Amino acid sequence: MKTVAITGNIGSGKSWVCELFRQHLGVPIYSSDDAAKRMYFQPDVRDKLMQRFGSDFYLSDTELNRKLIADLIFHDETAQHDLEAILYPALFVDFAQWMANQNAPYVLFESALVFEKRLESRFDAVVMVSASESTRLRRAMERDHCDEAIVRARMAKQWPEEGKRLLSDYVIWHEHDDEDDALLRQITQIHLQLQK
Repeated sequence: MKTVAITGNIGSGKSWVCELFRQHLGVPIYSSDDAAKRMYFQPDVRDKLMQRFGSDFYLSDTELNRKLIADLIFHDETAQHDLEAILYPALFVDFAQWMANQNAPYVLFESALVFEKRLESRFDAVVMVSASESTRLRRAMERDHCDEAIVRARMAKQWPEEGKRLLSDYVIWHEHDDEDDALLRQITQIHLQLQK
């Protein structure tokens, strides 16, 4: 079974493209964001995080200290590296276990940070979902109910789209929200290639 990463910068519409792969083609999707949220509460991961960052990392048995984590991720590169060194191995163990229960020619691993975190070598192929900056900005502002400055700050944390497109095996252009037919044509073409 092939493993395929699907990525895209903020506002690219990556999650909707994943949904179309799932709905129309039956492709299993592994959401790394959803899985990471679970990993934080695995006993071994939780113990390691508390050893490294202290008990303040968690507000309760079921709640993270999101402010502390955001501060770590955005302001302390060493802490961010240590956090990922604890979280990512657990995530890929979970991914392998999940894959073992799938029956498909390939699965999609959804992550916005495939290239930023140097994960591309773990996969047989990388699919990039792309859109113009103005479209991505509008979508993110509408989705997250926040102003332009906040979205642009998030955009600045990600690699530029142009570089990611060059590194990807396939690119899906998702400029218009109301054109699922055009999206499906692109998705189906990639689907046929990936099944070979």
